[in-house]
Amino acid sequence: MTIDAALLRYYRAIAEAFPLLAPHAAAAAVRARFSDVAKTYARDRGDAVMSEEMEIPLPGRTLAARLYKPSAGHGALPLLVYFHGGGWVVGDLDTHDGLVERLAHDSHCAVVSVDYRLAPEHPFPAPCDDALDALIWLAEHRTRLGFAADRLAVGGDSAGAHLAVVAARAANERVAGLVGLQVLLYPVMRRQFESPSCIANANGPGLTNDEMKWYWTQFLSGETPHDHDVRAFPLSEPFERTPAPALVVAAAYDPLYDDAIELKRFLEANGGRVEMIDAHDMTHGFARMHSQSEAAHGWLRRIGERTRELVRAAR
Repeated sequence: MTIDAALLRYYRAIAEAFPLLAPHAAAAAVRARFSDVAKTYARDRGDAVMSEEMEIPLPGRTLAARLYKPSAGHGALPLLVYFHGGGWVVGDLDTHDGLVERLAHDSHCAVVSVDYRLAPEHPFPAPCDDALDALIWLAEHRTRLGFAADRLAVGGDSAGAHLAVVAARAANERVAGLVGLQVLLYPVMRRQFESPSCIANANGPGLTNDEMKWYWTQFLSGETPHDHDVRAFPLSEPFERTPAPALVVAAAYDPLYDDAIELKRFLEANGGRVEMIDAHDMTHGFARMHSQSEAAHGWLRRIGERTRELVRAAR
Protein backbone atom coordinates (compact mmCIF):
# COMPACT_ATOMS: atom_id res chain seq x y z
CA MET A 1 0.00 0.00 0.00
CA THR A 2 1.00 3.62 -0.51
CA ILE A 3 -0.26 6.97 0.72
CA ASP A 4 -3.49 8.09 -0.93
CA ALA A 5 -2.64 10.12 -4.05
CA ALA A 6 -5.10 12.90 -3.21
CA LEU A 7 -3.45 13.40 0.17
CA LEU A 8 -0.05 13.64 -1.48
CA ARG A 9 -1.37 16.31 -3.86
CA TYR A 10 -2.73 18.20 -0.87
CA TYR A 11 0.64 18.13 0.88
CA ARG A 12 2.41 19.36 -2.25
CA ALA A 13 -0.05 22.25 -2.56
CA ILE A 14 0.50 23.23 1.08
CA ALA A 15 4.28 23.13 0.67
CA GLU A 16 4.03 25.55 -2.26
CA ALA A 17 1.54 27.94 -0.68
CA PHE A 18 2.75 27.86 2.93
CA PRO A 19 6.54 27.67 3.22
CA LEU A 20 7.91 25.78 6.18
CA LEU A 21 8.81 27.84 9.23
CA ALA A 22 12.32 28.06 10.53
CA PRO A 23 13.31 25.54 13.21
CA HIS A 24 12.36 26.62 16.73
CA ALA A 25 9.72 29.04 15.45
CA ALA A 26 7.54 30.64 18.09
CA ALA A 27 4.29 28.93 18.98
CA ALA A 28 2.29 31.91 17.70
CA ALA A 29 3.81 31.54 14.24
CA VAL A 30 3.14 27.80 14.15
CA ARG A 31 -0.47 28.42 15.21
CA ALA A 32 -0.95 31.07 12.54
CA ARG A 33 0.33 28.79 9.77
CA PHE A 34 -1.85 25.91 10.98
CA SER A 35 -4.88 28.19 11.07
CA ASP A 36 -4.17 29.69 7.63
CA VAL A 37 -3.94 26.23 6.07
CA ALA A 38 -7.21 25.20 7.72
CA LYS A 39 -9.00 28.34 6.48
CA THR A 40 -7.69 27.93 2.94
CA TYR A 41 -8.96 24.37 2.64
CA ALA A 42 -12.17 24.70 4.63
CA ARG A 43 -15.30 23.69 2.77
CA ASP A 44 -18.68 25.38 2.89
CA ARG A 45 -21.05 24.09 5.54
CA GLY A 46 -24.27 22.44 4.55
CA ASP A 47 -27.42 22.43 6.66
CA ALA A 48 -27.21 18.82 7.84
CA VAL A 49 -25.58 19.84 11.14
CA MET A 50 -26.44 22.84 13.28
CA SER A 51 -23.85 24.47 15.51
CA GLU A 52 -23.85 27.07 18.22
CA GLU A 53 -21.24 28.68 20.41
CA MET A 54 -21.28 27.98 24.13
CA GLU A 55 -19.17 28.55 27.21
CA ILE A 56 -18.06 26.15 29.91
CA PRO A 57 -17.63 27.98 33.23
CA LEU A 58 -14.88 26.39 35.33
CA PRO A 59 -13.07 27.50 38.47
CA GLY A 60 -10.79 30.39 37.56
CA ARG A 61 -11.47 30.30 33.81
CA THR A 62 -14.16 29.95 31.17
CA LEU A 63 -13.58 27.75 28.13
CA ALA A 64 -15.14 28.41 24.75
CA ALA A 65 -16.85 25.45 23.12
CA ARG A 66 -19.01 24.70 20.09
CA LEU A 67 -22.02 22.40 20.06
CA TYR A 68 -22.86 20.41 16.92
CA LYS A 69 -26.18 18.63 16.47
CA PRO A 70 -27.51 16.76 13.43
CA SER A 71 -30.45 18.71 12.02
CA ALA A 72 -32.43 15.49 11.63
CA GLY A 73 -31.88 14.50 15.23
CA HIS A 74 -34.88 13.94 17.47
CA GLY A 75 -35.00 13.47 21.21
CA ALA A 76 -32.06 13.48 23.57
CA LEU A 77 -28.95 12.57 21.59
CA PRO A 78 -25.84 10.88 23.01
CA LEU A 79 -23.11 13.38 23.89
CA LEU A 80 -19.56 13.15 22.58
CA VAL A 81 -17.11 15.56 24.24
CA TYR A 82 -14.32 16.27 21.76
CA PHE A 83 -10.77 17.66 22.10
CA HIS A 84 -8.97 18.87 18.99
CA GLY A 85 -5.46 17.88 18.02
CA GLY A 86 -2.44 20.09 17.49
CA GLY A 87 0.27 18.89 19.84
CA TRP A 88 -1.31 20.71 22.81
CA VAL A 89 0.04 23.88 21.13
CA VAL A 90 -1.95 24.66 17.97
CA GLY A 91 -5.51 24.20 16.77
CA ASP A 92 -8.85 25.56 17.90
CA LEU A 93 -12.57 25.23 17.30
CA ASP A 94 -12.25 26.57 13.75
CA THR A 95 -9.32 24.44 12.57
CA HIS A 96 -11.26 21.28 13.44
CA ASP A 97 -14.73 22.55 12.57
CA GLY A 98 -15.14 20.42 9.45
CA LEU A 99 -13.92 17.27 11.17
CA VAL A 100 -16.27 17.67 14.13
CA GLU A 101 -19.20 18.59 11.90
CA ARG A 102 -18.79 15.38 9.91
CA LEU A 103 -18.35 13.36 13.09
CA ALA A 104 -21.60 14.77 14.50
CA HIS A 105 -23.40 13.99 11.26
CA ASP A 106 -22.15 10.43 10.84
CA SER A 107 -22.28 9.47 14.53
CA HIS A 108 -25.70 11.03 15.03
CA CYS A 109 -24.42 12.42 18.31
CA ALA A 110 -24.41 15.85 19.83
CA VAL A 111 -20.72 16.80 19.85
CA VAL A 112 -19.22 19.51 22.03
CA SER A 113 -15.80 20.62 20.80
CA VAL A 114 -13.84 22.14 23.70
CA ASP A 115 -11.30 24.96 23.24
CA TYR A 116 -8.89 24.02 26.03
CA ARG A 117 -5.89 26.17 27.00
CA LEU A 118 -2.73 25.68 24.96
CA ALA A 119 0.95 25.32 25.76
CA PRO A 120 3.46 26.87 26.13
CA GLU A 121 1.42 29.71 27.66
CA HIS A 122 -0.52 27.08 29.59
CA PRO A 123 1.71 23.99 29.73
CA PHE A 124 1.10 20.67 31.46
CA PRO A 125 -1.05 20.07 33.41
CA ALA A 126 -3.37 22.88 32.25
CA PRO A 127 -4.67 21.16 29.07
CA CYS A 128 -5.29 17.97 31.06
CA ASP A 129 -7.08 19.88 33.81
CA ASP A 130 -9.26 21.63 31.24
CA ALA A 131 -10.17 18.36 29.56
CA LEU A 132 -11.23 16.64 32.76
CA ASP A 133 -13.05 19.64 34.22
CA ALA A 134 -14.90 20.32 30.95
CA LEU A 135 -15.92 16.66 30.67
CA ILE A 136 -17.21 16.60 34.26
CA TRP A 137 -19.09 19.89 33.80
CA LEU A 138 -20.77 18.68 30.63
CA ALA A 139 -21.63 15.35 32.24
CA GLU A 140 -23.22 17.13 35.20
CA HIS A 141 -25.26 19.46 32.96
CA ARG A 142 -26.14 17.08 30.12
CA THR A 143 -29.79 16.66 31.09
CA ARG A 144 -30.30 20.42 31.39
CA LEU A 145 -28.59 20.88 28.02
CA GLY A 146 -30.87 18.33 26.39
CA PHE A 147 -28.45 15.41 25.96
CA ALA A 148 -29.11 11.77 26.81
CA ALA A 149 -28.39 11.08 30.45
CA ASP A 150 -27.03 7.58 29.93
CA ARG A 151 -24.78 7.79 26.85
CA LEU A 152 -21.59 9.81 27.24
CA ALA A 153 -18.50 9.49 25.05
CA VAL A 154 -15.22 11.35 24.91
CA GLY A 155 -12.91 11.66 21.93
CA GLY A 156 -10.19 13.56 20.17
CA ASP A 157 -7.48 13.41 17.55
CA SER A 158 -3.71 13.27 18.17
CA ALA A 159 -2.96 15.33 21.30
CA GLY A 160 -6.73 15.68 21.71
CA ALA A 161 -6.94 11.88 21.90
CA HIS A 162 -4.29 12.01 24.64
CA LEU A 163 -6.49 14.45 26.57
CA ALA A 164 -9.55 12.26 25.96
CA VAL A 165 -7.80 9.19 27.39
CA VAL A 166 -6.62 11.17 30.42
CA ALA A 167 -10.05 12.71 31.04
CA ALA A 168 -11.99 9.46 30.56
CA ARG A 169 -9.75 7.61 32.98
CA ALA A 170 -9.98 10.25 35.71
CA ALA A 171 -13.74 10.73 35.22
CA ASN A 172 -14.45 7.01 35.52
CA GLU A 173 -12.26 6.79 38.62
CA ARG A 174 -14.55 9.42 40.16
CA VAL A 175 -17.81 7.91 38.90
CA ALA A 176 -17.62 4.33 37.69
CA GLY A 177 -18.96 3.97 34.16
CA LEU A 178 -19.53 7.69 33.61
CA VAL A 179 -17.81 7.62 30.21
CA GLY A 180 -19.15 4.78 28.09
CA LEU A 181 -16.96 5.14 24.99
CA GLN A 182 -13.63 6.62 23.89
CA VAL A 183 -13.13 7.68 20.24
CA LEU A 184 -9.39 8.10 19.72
CA LEU A 185 -7.97 9.19 16.38
CA TYR A 186 -4.23 8.63 15.81
CA PRO A 187 -3.43 9.22 19.49
CA VAL A 188 -0.14 10.43 20.94
CA MET A 189 0.63 8.35 23.99
CA ARG A 190 4.37 8.19 24.59
CA ARG A 191 7.27 10.63 24.67
CA GLN A 192 9.59 8.48 22.57
CA PHE A 193 10.81 8.84 19.02
CA GLU A 194 12.54 5.57 18.16
CA SER A 195 9.69 3.14 17.61
CA PRO A 196 9.55 1.46 14.19
CA SER A 197 6.77 3.79 13.02
CA CYS A 198 8.65 6.88 14.23
CA ILE A 199 11.72 5.80 12.27
CA ALA A 200 9.81 4.77 9.14
CA ASN A 201 7.72 7.96 9.05
CA ALA A 202 10.20 10.36 10.65
CA ASN A 203 9.87 12.92 7.86
CA GLY A 204 6.10 12.87 7.41
CA PRO A 205 4.07 13.88 5.54
CA GLY A 206 1.47 15.02 8.04
CA LEU A 207 3.75 14.93 11.07
CA THR A 208 7.49 14.54 11.55
CA ASN A 209 9.52 13.24 14.44
CA ASP A 210 11.12 16.65 14.94
CA GLU A 211 7.71 18.31 15.11
CA MET A 212 6.56 15.80 17.71
CA LYS A 213 9.67 16.46 19.77
CA TRP A 214 8.92 20.20 19.63
CA TYR A 215 5.31 19.67 20.70
CA TRP A 216 6.34 17.56 23.69
CA THR A 217 8.87 20.25 24.70
CA GLN A 218 6.19 22.94 24.61
CA PHE A 219 3.67 20.79 26.47
CA LEU A 220 6.09 19.95 29.29
CA SER A 221 7.71 23.38 29.47
CA GLY A 222 6.23 24.19 32.86
CA GLU A 223 5.81 21.67 35.64
CA THR A 224 7.88 18.53 35.07
CA PRO A 225 5.77 15.41 35.60
CA HIS A 226 7.23 12.28 37.14
CA ASP A 227 7.56 9.25 34.88
CA HIS A 228 4.43 7.62 36.29
CA ASP A 229 2.10 10.62 36.03
CA VAL A 230 -0.70 9.25 33.87
CA ARG A 231 -1.85 12.76 32.97
CA ALA A 232 1.32 13.19 30.92
CA PHE A 233 2.08 9.55 30.16
CA PRO A 234 -1.21 7.62 30.00
CA LEU A 235 0.42 4.20 29.54
CA SER A 236 2.67 4.46 32.59
CA GLU A 237 0.35 2.95 35.23
CA PRO A 238 -2.40 0.29 35.24
CA PHE A 239 -6.02 1.36 35.53
CA GLU A 240 -7.73 1.27 38.89
CA ARG A 241 -11.02 0.49 37.14
CA THR A 242 -11.75 -1.16 33.82
CA PRO A 243 -11.25 1.42 31.07
CA ALA A 244 -14.16 2.56 28.95
CA PRO A 245 -14.61 0.74 25.64
CA ALA A 246 -12.57 2.40 22.91
CA LEU A 247 -12.52 2.90 19.18
CA VAL A 248 -8.86 3.48 18.30
CA VAL A 249 -7.95 4.83 14.85
CA ALA A 250 -4.45 4.41 13.45
CA ALA A 251 -2.92 5.86 10.27
CA ALA A 252 -0.37 3.57 8.63
CA TYR A 253 1.95 6.39 7.48
CA ASP A 254 2.13 8.13 10.85
CA PRO A 255 5.03 8.37 13.30
CA LEU A 256 2.40 7.72 15.98
CA TYR A 257 1.11 4.48 14.45
CA ASP A 258 2.84 2.44 17.13
CA ASP A 259 1.31 4.68 19.82
CA ALA A 260 -2.13 3.59 18.65
CA ILE A 261 -1.09 -0.06 18.73
CA GLU A 262 0.38 0.30 22.22
CA LEU A 263 -2.75 2.05 23.46
CA LYS A 264 -4.92 -0.77 22.14
CA ARG A 265 -2.76 -3.37 23.88
CA PHE A 266 -2.66 -1.37 27.11
CA LEU A 267 -6.42 -0.92 27.30
CA GLU A 268 -7.00 -4.60 26.55
CA ALA A 269 -4.41 -5.64 29.17
CA ASN A 270 -6.44 -3.61 31.68
CA GLY A 271 -9.67 -5.36 30.74
CA GLY A 272 -10.97 -2.85 28.21
CA ARG A 273 -12.79 -3.65 25.00
CA VAL A 274 -11.08 -2.10 22.00
CA GLU A 275 -11.98 -1.93 18.34
CA MET A 276 -9.37 -0.65 15.91
CA ILE A 277 -9.67 1.04 12.54
CA ASP A 278 -6.38 0.79 10.65
CA ALA A 279 -6.37 3.41 7.89
CA HIS A 280 -3.86 1.72 5.62
CA ASP A 281 -3.38 4.59 3.13
CA MET A 282 -3.57 7.57 5.48
CA THR A 283 -1.18 9.92 7.25
CA HIS A 284 -1.37 11.66 10.60
CA GLY A 285 -4.19 14.22 10.69
CA PHE A 286 -6.12 12.73 7.78
CA ALA A 287 -9.54 13.36 9.34
CA ARG A 288 -9.05 17.12 9.00
CA MET A 289 -8.35 16.59 5.28
CA HIS A 290 -11.54 14.79 4.38
CA SER A 291 -12.59 17.53 1.94
CA GLN A 292 -9.37 17.00 -0.03
CA SER A 293 -9.40 13.21 -0.26
CA GLU A 294 -12.26 10.83 -0.99
CA ALA A 295 -10.34 8.11 0.82
CA ALA A 296 -9.93 10.27 3.92
CA HIS A 297 -13.62 11.14 3.76
CA GLY A 298 -14.46 7.45 3.62
CA TRP A 299 -12.36 6.67 6.68
CA LEU A 300 -13.92 9.56 8.63
CA ARG A 301 -17.40 8.38 7.67
CA ARG A 302 -16.53 4.88 8.89
CA ILE A 303 -15.29 6.33 12.19
CA GLY A 304 -18.51 8.29 12.65
CA GLU A 305 -20.79 5.41 11.73
CA ARG A 306 -18.97 3.01 14.03
CA THR A 307 -19.13 5.60 16.82
CA ARG A 308 -22.89 5.76 16.31
CA GLU A 309 -23.18 2.01 16.77
CA LEU A 310 -20.80 1.74 19.71
CA VAL A 311 -22.13 4.67 21.73
CA ARG A 312 -25.59 3.16 21.67
CA ALA A 313 -24.26 -0.30 22.54
CA ALA A 314 -22.42 1.17 25.54
CA ARG A 315 -25.63 1.94 27.44
